Amino acid sequence: MRGMNMSRIGVTAWFVWMGLGSVLIGGEDLNRLWYAQPASQWVEALPIGNGRLGAMVFGIPSLDRLQLNEDTVWAGEPGNNLPEGFREVLPKVRALIRDGHFKDAEAVLMEVIPQQGDERMNHGMAYQPVGDLLIEFPGHDNWDNYRRELDIANALCSTRYSVDGVVFTREYFASAVDQVIAVRLSSSEKSRITCKLGFSSEHGKHQISVADGMLLLDGVSSSMENKEGRVRFQARVMPAIEGGSLEVEGNRLAVKDADAVVVYVAIGTNFKNFRDLGGDPKRLSLVPLSKVKTRDYDSVRADHVADHRRLFDRVVLDLGENDAAGKPTDQRIREFFDGNDPQLVSLYFQYGRYLLIASSRPGTQPANLQGIWNEHLFPPWDSKYTVNINAEMNYWPAEPTNLAELHEPLFAMLEDLVESGGDAARELYGARGWVVHHNTDLWRIAGPVDGGFYGMWPMGGAWLSQHAWQHYLFSGDQAFLKRIYPVLKGAALFYVDVLQEHPNGEWLVVSPGMSPENAHVHGTTLCAGATMDNQLVYDVFSNAMEAADQLGVDAEWVEEWRSMRSRLPPMRIGRFGQLQEWLEDWDREDDRHRHVSHLYGLHPGDQVSPYATPNLFGAARQSLEYRGDESTGWSMGWKVNLWARLLDGNRALKLIREQLTPCTNIDGYDGKGGTYPNLFDAHPPFQIDGNFGCTSGISEMLVQSHDGFVSLLPALPDAWSSGSVKGLRTRGGFTVNMVWKDGVLTHAEIHSALGGVCRVRSHVSLVCDVPMNPVSEGDANPNPFFRKNPVRDADLPSAGSNPVSQHAIRKTFLYDIETIPGSVLHLRHAMEERGDAPMIVCE
Repeated sequence: MRGMNMSRIGVTAWFVWMGLGSVLIGGEDLNRLWYAQPASQWVEALPIGNGRLGAMVFGIPSLDRLQLNEDTVWAGEPGNNLPEGFREVLPKVRALIRDGHFKDAEAVLMEVIPQQGDERMNHGMAYQPVGDLLIEFPGHDNWDNYRRELDIANALCSTRYSVDGVVFTREYFASAVDQVIAVRLSSSEKSRITCKLGFSSEHGKHQISVADGMLLLDGVSSSMENKEGRVRFQARVMPAIEGGSLEVEGNRLAVKDADAVVVYVAIGTNFKNFRDLGGDPKRLSLVPLSKVKTRDYDSVRADHVADHRRLFDRVVLDLGENDAAGKPTDQRIREFFDGNDPQLVSLYFQYGRYLLIASSRPGTQPANLQGIWNEHLFPPWDSKYTVNINAEMNYWPAEPTNLAELHEPLFAMLEDLVESGGDAARELYGARGWVVHHNTDLWRIAGPVDGGFYGMWPMGGAWLSQHAWQHYLFSGDQAFLKRIYPVLKGAALFYVDVLQEHPNGEWLVVSPGMSPENAHVHGTTLCAGATMDNQLVYDVFSNAMEAADQLGVDAEWVEEWRSMRSRLPPMRIGRFGQLQEWLEDWDREDDRHRHVSHLYGLHPGDQVSPYATPNLFGAARQSLEYRGDESTGWSMGWKVNLWARLLDGNRALKLIREQLTPCTNIDGYDGKGGTYPNLFDAHPPFQIDGNFGCTSGISEMLVQSHDGFVSLLPALPDAWSSGSVKGLRTRGGFTVNMVWKDGVLTHAEIHSALGGVCRVRSHVSLVCDVPMNPVSEGDANPNPFFRKNPVRDADLPSAGSNPVSQHAIRKTFLYDIETIPGSVLHLRHAMEERGDAPMIVCE
């Protein structure tokens, strides 16, 4: 589609959505990462996965490497991490914080939750690799005409090259349907596939063998801190050859002179749930292979592709294309910041969706800090679930980018945490409900880790529970709400019991708490009533109240939660016009910390609005300005979302450019993030949350629905002047398709799954094929899925300018449109309807 006419493409897309065509916007060849050389390091390899099984594909001609993962291979064994003596010192810690002795409070906490684990406790277990499948090809050292690619639309990875005029092709995929990883080896001439298959593993306890024509790797996960490694796993390789022969050579399999070979990999473990290791890894590795053994490769491949496309094809994004789209992906990343490659943004957006499909499926573990891909026995930050931002970021794209069912593993983990977190609430705080601090793992630990400075944050459950409520707002699923209500209620009950009265006698605050990982002027993180804590507890109470009302239960608790919510501290604006990170005005103008936790109320929360709380909105912008753009990869991904919520598409795109800057630091954290050659996010090192955060941010630039309405193109940057998108989801069960030209919305189509009022906000006046009612600013939306909880705007500081006045909000048009389930709204720009030139009116 090089040199395409965007106007023509936009109109074509509109006709497709109207049922007058069946082609997709853009070519499928655009949904590919490709390279002209093999991977020389892990962050150049290409990821495949089925939610449970993952592999990094190197594509090396002479000795190919598939680095294998299975989502329940973790160090350790069942058990929580509840420190002894915590409950006894808690009153003293609270008293020290109340009296302003913050460092002393930290010192007391460090006696019971030290920075490093000891014989009494641990800091969570490490997610671990299974090992490597190695495929050796004698005589393939001198190759040419090389191409390695990952087709994310079909979830197929491939390598192609020539040796002495013979073309060799390898195709790799991870099937969720058949629970296997498949590799097909073929060539342009018969009898040319000769290779050896072997395993390697870094696990101290492992054995490699051959039995019944299959290659086996049996192993046991590592011991760590005070837990014994007890996850047993078995990986099996079953080659199916076409022609030639299969022989055993020690602990390897040798294929000689075959026409083609299909290599199937299956992995099983003894993990059944976070308290039960009674599974049978042998059976779990044998059963998938016994099923695919009776089928031909083409049918296994076709089922895999159809299953993947059922999810992937729901959203199509076209931001334009030029000649840059034809270059190798690593070259495009190097040239992106100073160049013009809008299609790379579309590819990066879809890559995030691909990674979520590949690392999170119903019945699997949630995507962890590296999704499902990890080569180290003891990876950075143990590749756990860091729930003071990172695990949540992984699932920000699930609802808006039409992958709602991929949220399910997170909800299953929440239900586990109600149990383990209930133990933590009772034993550590003497409270009802449940709590998790800033880390958890396969064993669902819920106690604090990493010492008082980082770990004394009893808010992980508060943040995680937001995902369950948001899923309900997007889906309207009453059965799900009934199932998940104990999660929401338990989170609220915990704060009923642990909130402390502020010395002013008016507020209720979390103490001890913190603004995650960021020290204030007293040299520690510990405090009472950090802004993020207050915002999270506000949402916890609000969600539980709404859910109870919807279900018609717990009326007495609703009143209690409403009363306590009214006593939470308000957000405050500080001396340089910023949204305060703490109750006290402790912010520093030179603070460049990667966490921007006090902006949770802007995103992913909905407490800061340009229309309902303009002073807070301006203060949030001021805070983000002072914090700066350059940061770790995941932090820049969060900032894309924040600038989108601030309605500044150009600044959001600048952050995307920063995010897509090449990173050469593989192993260590140096404060500057970016992107690796395989499009993985660099903290550095690799963390997948930046990928997911940026995908979410791009969707927020195009459609928002958190503020009581569906906002169309709220933060469109100038560089995306013409384009189209299909399939983005909003709260209230709406699905949005749009076309825009010259920065102006021309057509939109909104599908209603649940019915009810669809309130639409647009920068241009619209006409529709059904009646539309103009709405005055501030009128409540009658659709309950868009109900807004009251948040008081902050008073501006007596000295200083109004930060809002410096950034006027663009004029918009607001409409209510009645829908019924299954109906479709067709919206058009009113000026286009009259044939006039479109105009934007700004205040």
